[in-house]
Amino acid sequence: MKRNMEAVASSSSQDIAAIQDEDILNKMLDKAVDFEERRMLRAALRELLKKKREKREKERGSRQEDLRQLNQRGAVGSSTSQQPSQCPPKPLCSYTSQCVPPKPLCSYESVADSSAKSPTATAPNTKNVKQMLLDWCRAKTEPYEGVNIKNFSSSWSDGIAFCALVHRFFPDSFEYFTLDPTKRRDNFELAFTTAEKMAGCPPLLDVEDLLHMAEPDWKCVYTYIQEFYRCLVEKGLVKIKKRP
Repeated sequence: MKRNMEAVASSSSQDIAAIQDEDILNKMLDKAVDFEERRMLRAALRELLKKKREKREKERGSRQEDLRQLNQRGAVGSSTSQQPSQCPPKPLCSYTSQCVPPKPLCSYESVADSSAKSPTATAPNTKNVKQMLLDWCRAKTEPYEGVNIKNFSSSWSDGIAFCALVHRFFPDSFEYFTLDPTKRRDNFELAFTTAEKMAGCPPLLDVEDLLHMAEPDWKCVYTYIQEFYRCLVEKGLVKIKKRP
């Protein structure tokens, strides 16, 4: 890891492209200040995520083909009309059945009151803080395909943006490139459960409420992202002078 970090100091595109460790690229992107170096790092990170996704899709296709052939052999060898049993598909969130149900609320008022005593809650201008937090989310999820954060409402409606933001700080918790934007419930549960498990961020958003809304309430999303950010700061994963 140290050797890779030193190699990138020259800002060589070949050296950056040779790094195949997502965590290293993320850390370097956080520290990089040169525009050209940040551009190369983002390109390398996108390419690495693309390779991982293609590899996963190839492996999944191979497993599906093996399963199909196995079922065909079972059907031919069976003397009854009973349909061959099939293995249930692997759930996107492997710990969904063990997840603690989120609290049925979106209490941004109570969170704001409870965080008023925290230094991170004070800000001279709420509008500026909101924009700063939105810019932070956009910067952290920029390398991820399928994510285009423009606001705190419609940009989060399929759960992919939540997953990308959580995955940026905990890349070993799940495989982002296997996510399906049409499986909104799985995406919400995966993001909120991982954030709670890894960052200690309480599940302030109710999945059932999100599923019944075409676009989530921006106040609820804004408050949840504030809480996630606060938890990251407490764990030392975010270190900047101005905190949203």
